[in-house]
Amino acid sequence: MAESAQNPVAQQQKIIVTNKHGEKLVGLLHDTGSGDIVILCHGFTSTKDDPIMVNLAVALESEGISSFRFDFSGNGESEGIFEYGNYRKEADDLHAVVEHFSGTNRVASVILGHSKGGDVVLLYASKYHDIRTVVNVSGRYDLKKGIGERLGKDFMEMIKKEGFLDIKNNTGGVAYRVTEESLMDRLSTDMHESCLQIGKEFQVLTVHGSDDEVIPVDDAVEFSKIIPNHKLHIVRGANHNYTSHQAELASVVVDYIKTALQQDEPTSN
Repeated sequence: MAESAQNPVAQQQKIIVTNKHGEKLVGLLHDTGSGDIVILCHGFTSTKDDPIMVNLAVALESEGISSFRFDFSGNGESEGIFEYGNYRKEADDLHAVVEHFSGTNRVASVILGHSKGGDVVLLYASKYHDIRTVVNVSGRYDLKKGIGERLGKDFMEMIKKEGFLDIKNNTGGVAYRVTEESLMDRLSTDMHESCLQIGKEFQVLTVHGSDDEVIPVDDAVEFSKIIPNHKLHIVRGANHNYTSHQAELASVVVDYIKTALQQDEPTSN
């Protein structure tokens, strides 16, 4: 049966990309046949199967746009050891994914990240200048903030004393370990300085929930002050994971991406 142009059926294909450290990154391509691909980046301790990643992939699919959601190294199905911090390494993971698709007849045209992934796509844009449509969903502006809520107020003393701090999960097991080196990696990642490297040739959308309980909506406002070609959309009443606002998030993001891809069409051969 022929597929309807109005309602394309995406083929889901598992793809493995090797990063520069030789680690295999596992992802899922929602392939509608479009030449453009949106790369979806998950947040801290999350995976490609996070509801936000899945729902955005499906929403893009319904508009005939292909997407690729993948696990960063040390997360989900991908190889590597989970590390706290690691923002710049994850930007390099993203680069490996982008290069993989540029080696085919497809092109990664948009990068989108949620939470920590939002920081990763902005860091990517500041370092690599090949993808100029960036969507930051609920990223953190000041990485020196928000640490105590997760690690406890005495985290620095504990890490200095022991060299590491184990964060427990709900069942009392170790969810992940924070080393001094990984903590310093986060503290030395300056989103303000990085965003100053994002020029006006980039188009950046920041989406943030007004009731975000993890990262204050004020962070989104700070991004809007320093990124030149920037659009800010506040989702009223939404929490960090957009629990009751998935449809609005998808609508805002997909509309923005569709417009961005249409603007880019005249430049393609």
